[in-house]
Amino acid sequence: MDSIRVYLEAAVKDHAADLFLIAGKAISVKKAGTISPLTEERLMPENSEVLVRELYALAKRDLPEKVTEWDDDFSLSVPGMARFRVNVFQQRGSLAAVIRVVQFGIPDWHSLGLTEEIMKIAQRTRGLVLVTGPAGSGKSTSLACIVDAINNNRSAHIITIEDPIEYLHRNQKSIVSQRELNTDTESYVTALRASLRQAPDVILLGEMRDLDTIQTAMTAAETGHLIISTLHTVGAANTIDRIIDVFPPSQQQQIRVQLSQVLKTVVSQQLLPCVDGSVAPAFEIMHLNNAIRNLVRDSRIHQIDAAIQTGANEGMIGMDESILRLYKARRITRETAIHFAMNPDQLQKKLI
Repeated sequence: MDSIRVYLEAAVKDHAADLFLIAGKAISVKKAGTISPLTEERLMPENSEVLVRELYALAKRDLPEKVTEWDDDFSLSVPGMARFRVNVFQQRGSLAAVIRVVQFGIPDWHSLGLTEEIMKIAQRTRGLVLVTGPAGSGKSTSLACIVDAINNNRSAHIITIEDPIEYLHRNQKSIVSQRELNTDTESYVTALRASLRQAPDVILLGEMRDLDTIQTAMTAAETGHLIISTLHTVGAANTIDRIIDVFPPSQQQQIRVQLSQVLKTVVSQQLLPCVDGSVAPAFEIMHLNNAIRNLVRDSRIHQIDAAIQTGANEGMIGMDESILRLYKARRITRETAIHFAMNPDQLQKKLI
């Protein structure tokens, strides 16, 4: 068995998204949505523990002593190679890890397929902006590009609260303070409340996980800050429903009113496998105009998709329209388009 550095390097050279160290399975990588083995032999439990301990040594961290603490997130850098986001856990009595590969430096947003409409978020100075999508859809990378654009074009104090830190931002025109959960702060909501006393202009919140965090983020957006965060939802309508459903029924109408005022933009994204073996992003972009604010406030969320379609001249686009464009450009198959569609039956009628 080689050292962990060998497998990390192999994952980077293969342009893999993730590296899997799971006992009973060959060491594997995930690339363009497909998992393939790096080694021929299965990884034994004693070997997986050795590799996990090497990860902790690279990160200069101590291996947790209690089994209950073995669900652990951290990041590490290997000079000359890349940064990695690591999740360590126990399965079937053995240590395992899934490692996300994060390249050094902020990627060029053009090469990622981000649009100018999405990058306009960097010009906002207040309100709540959400970038949503399933795990592994590139939300963190999109956020990094937006923060980088602010950093290079505005004089601002940007505070990021992440779990863990993925992309490192050097101070350019802005000052960027990056805080990591369990290393620099105990929780999102603690760091978010503290950040309001740190003269912020922009706050990047890695994830809105619970009621307290969502409530504090909305309050911060009301007080004149730009709050950028994520949710694991697909589609603007689902995102709004998810936020409102977190609150008790007695508070939901108040939250609808508050959300209609502070929410500015929702970008929802998915990564679709292409016919050439690469992946391409599909985006839904919703800006809150007066019509959509009224829909949110009046609990007519089911009408938002139609409002997005009629808002094309304001830079909006629906997820299925974005998927249709990828299909017409012959980048994805018919089956892929239908599989990722929000409304497969309607999209199927448009596929020729």
